[in-house]
Amino acid sequence: MTELETGQKAPDFDLPRDGGGALSLSALSGRKVALYFYPKDDTSGCTAEAIDFSALKAEFERAGTVVVGISPDSIKSHDKFKAKHELAVDLVADEERKTLEDYGVWVEKSMYGRKYMGVERSTFLIGPDGRIARIWRKVKVPGHAQQVLEAARAL
Repeated sequence: MTELETGQKAPDFDLPRDGGGALSLSALSGRKVALYFYPKDDTSGCTAEAIDFSALKAEFERAGTVVVGISPDSIKSHDKFKAKHELAVDLVADEERKTLEDYGVWVEKSMYGRKYMGVERSTFLIGPDGRIARIWRKVKVPGHAQQVLEAARAL
């Protein structure tokens, strides 16, 4: 699989979303989208990241940007996660990992010498034309949502 690069058309997806229904990238056409991929609901880093993006939701909206979080967790898990932490961002479930693979974020990881497949924390800023404007890989959570917001404002 080739790694996505800026300027490329962002792969479309149509996935179940928190609260019911589905969300697709094509339905957000004409708007900027901050698409962030995270490993697991209700873990410390993922919770901090979701809270940071939620806290800046109004700022992202003023910048004309929709924030969407994607993980391989179920919708039931997303709904509990969102309610527990009063999250304001949209969460979609990619249980079959197709979108995770399309974006190149389903990767081999290693912890304590054990190798396993998992989500590489990454964010893609997609322009109103559906093209990838900016990519952050191997994201460190502190300050990341603010960086994405600044890039969205500049786009």
